[in-house]
Amino acid sequence: MTCHAREAEPHVGRKKEALVMVKRLRLNEKSVREAVPEPGRDYQIFDSEVRGFAICIYRSGNRAFTLDYRHAGRQRRMTLGRWPEWSTAAARERAKELRRDIDAGGDPLGAKEDGREAPRVKDLIERYAEVHLPNLAKTNASDQRSMLTKLVGPEWNNRLVTEITSYDVEKLLNRIAEGRARPNKEKPNNRARKLQGSKPTPIRANRVGEVLRKMFTYAQSWGWREDNPASGFRRRIENPRERFLSQDEIRKLAAALDASEDRRAADIIRLCMLTGARVGEVRQARFEHFNLEHLSWSKPASMTKQRKIHRLPISDEAAAIVRQRQLLVPRGCPLLFPGDVPGETVKELRRFWHRIQKQVGIDDGHRDRADRRSPSFSPQPAAGR
Repeated sequence: MTCHAREAEPHVGRKKEALVMVKRLRLNEKSVREAVPEPGRDYQIFDSEVRGFAICIYRSGNRAFTLDYRHAGRQRRMTLGRWPEWSTAAARERAKELRRDIDAGGDPLGAKEDGREAPRVKDLIERYAEVHLPNLAKTNASDQRSMLTKLVGPEWNNRLVTEITSYDVEKLLNRIAEGRARPNKEKPNNRARKLQGSKPTPIRANRVGEVLRKMFTYAQSWGWREDNPASGFRRRIENPRERFLSQDEIRKLAAALDASEDRRAADIIRLCMLTGARVGEVRQARFEHFNLEHLSWSKPASMTKQRKIHRLPISDEAAAIVRQRQLLVPRGCPLLFPGDVPGETVKELRRFWHRIQKQVGIDDGHRDRADRRSPSFSPQPAAGR
């Protein structure tokens, strides 16, 4: 709706087309409250003290303070706030501040409009996911996307990129490091299942900090902000989780794998034990990666967490597993451990490993991560790790 300047009453005896005068008075609470709405139109009553400051009376009866000014030859009108949420005195002081900025060449309405169009954190997350995540390994990209959508987005989505400070980063990482209550996995999966107490997750906080640092580095390169609020985030102390099997556990595990009917899954775990490789690296292994003559395994950069080619020696026992797989895998298949879907690798190994754990009596306290890092299976630290 457009507010029109209220006209003064024409003098007695003048024709209706008499000269129209804009009504001005020193606005106060009484004059604003007693202003009568006019049917069919909105109008303004201008203040006599601050140039351009007015109260707009809407036909609905609502009222709002405005400031009219010109910038670069354009007539501009900025709404300061609604009455009575804004008092007349507060609105006048705000109008004085803006008028000083206008007289100095500023355009407060233009700055406000630019702020609405300025990129917000949700825009930064979307662009980061579009530009950077495709360059990462599938698992890493999925993990970063999960962190941004579940931990960062709900807190910052609607905030401007330029608003985020190092204090905001520290506050967010502190909240993540404190952890959150989770369902108790030992109890049945039903509505009555109680939540466990929250457990500290400092490692998760560090990973989120690393993602934020990378994301705001992109924001700098795109010209979205001048500094990086996450560049010096405080790293939390990480206690590495290691679990090495005893000789007795190794013997029991070997016996359980020998007795298992799932030869494919058993061979994956054996190869993890013999090489110290991650389960994901073994699942994606191809015959062309192995040199059985020189007993070596060259893992391409696309398979490794560091995104670098990794060459490592293998034992005769590991080479024997590769030779055995050559006999079991259909001719022409390049995958060492093809999955049930043609052309794809094995997808699920967690259930098999948990079943073997229970059978052997191994409880490393981190079962849910046993399918990610091979040290959970290893009898000794892997060479070169």
